[in-house]
Amino acid sequence: MRLDRFDLNLLVVLDALLEERNVTKASHRLHIGQSAASGALARLRDYFGDELLVPVGRRLMLTPLAESLVQPVRDALLSARAAIARKPDFDPATVERRFLISASDYVTTVLMAEVVRRVAELAPGIVIDIRSPLQDVFDIFERGNIDLLVLPEQYMARFTNTKVKLFEDTQACVVWTENTQVGESLTFDAYMDMGHVTINLGDERSLAFEEWFLPSYGKQRRIELSVDNFSILPLVVVGTQRIATLHRKQAAYFSRLFPLRMVETPFDMPPVVEVMSWPKHLENDPAHQWLRQIITSCAQP
Repeated sequence: MRLDRFDLNLLVVLDALLEERNVTKASHRLHIGQSAASGALARLRDYFGDELLVPVGRRLMLTPLAESLVQPVRDALLSARAAIARKPDFDPATVERRFLISASDYVTTVLMAEVVRRVAELAPGIVIDIRSPLQDVFDIFERGNIDLLVLPEQYMARFTNTKVKLFEDTQACVVWTENTQVGESLTFDAYMDMGHVTINLGDERSLAFEEWFLPSYGKQRRIELSVDNFSILPLVVVGTQRIATLHRKQAAYFSRLFPLRMVETPFDMPPVVEVMSWPKHLENDPAHQWLRQIITSCAQP
C-alpha cells in the first residue's frame, strides 16, 4: 500500500534500521532475509534521496536526515498499533489483553499485588506481566515496549509523557525481634554503629539513599550486606543484629510476615513519591484507561 508514493510496508523496515543501525540485526528482528532488508534500504535511500545509514569504521551511523526520522517513524508505528488494537466497545469482563508493567518489587508488594487481584476478579481475560526495571528501561519505554512504568518521581523528570502520582511513602527501620542492640527507639549514633543491609538495584537508582545520606550527615553507614531486591531483605535481617532502612509500607508488610519489628529512623528524610507513566499513543486506549483507573484507585490510602 502506498501513501503519497511511499510504500507503507517500508515504514516498519525503516524503524528497525533506524533503531538497530545494522542491516543483519534488522532483518533478524523482522524475520526477513538480509537481501530483502538490503533491498528495502536501497528503496528507502532512493525515496528520501539520502544514504540514511553510512559506514563509519565498522559501524553504520545515521545521517542527519535519518536522525530526524527516528521519533516521527516510531510515533507513527505506535499510533498505528494502538489503532489496530482498539476495540469499539470495551467490556472488562470479556476483553482479552496483555499489559507489560515495569515496577520494582517494592511497588509490586505494596500496590500491584492488590491491582492483580482486582483485575483477575473484574477482567479475567487480562494478563498482567510485571517486570523489575532493567538498566535500559528508559530506552525500552520510549520505544513503546512497556505499557506502564512506575518509578520514583525524580527518575521520571526526563519524560514528557503523561504522568500521575500514585502514592507517597516515608522511611522506617526493621530489626529482628530478638535484636539485643535496639530498644523501642534508636539514636543516630547507635544507628551508625550497627551493621546495615542495603538494597543494590544495579544502576544509578541503587545509590539514591547513600548519595543523600552522606552529604546530609557527613558520614557513611557500615554496610555489611547488600541485596538486589527488597523481598530478600527480611531473610538476611532475621536472626542477626543487623538493621535495614526501607520504605515504611514495605517495612510494615514484612513485620507482619516475619519476626521483625519496626523502629523509627533517627533522622528525617524526604518521602519517596511513586509515579506512573505511559506512552502517549495509549493515552485514549479504553482498556489502558481502565487499567490506569484500577491502579490509581488501589493506590489511594
